[in-house]
Amino acid sequence: MADFCLTLICPPTVEEKLLDVLLAQAGGEVFTSTPTHSHGSGQQRLSATEQVMGRSRAIQINVLLTNEELGQLRDLLQRDFAGTGVRYWATPLAFEGEFA
Repeated sequence: MADFCLTLICPPTVEEKLLDVLLAQAGGEVFTSTPTHSHGSGQQRLSATEQVMGRSRAIQINVLLTNEELGQLRDLLQRDFAGTGVRYWATPLAFEGEFA
């Protein structure tokens, strides 16, 4: 059973690379990705239009992981995605399952 939900917010420029890494690392586990907008992002990363609008396009990815998997994935992403603008947080998971 998963212990955490890892949420990743990534710029569209790294979406495909990040999804490829997650597909390889998550194995048969299901994760989700959703187009979203990021607010309060570092201004240096925003285009002029995004600065005026106060938001930028982004992808939100949610992955359910055990504590060990979370640590391993975090280390991998830190190594491979440093400086790309990918942000993350993990929240404890109360329960998870499938309605069968």
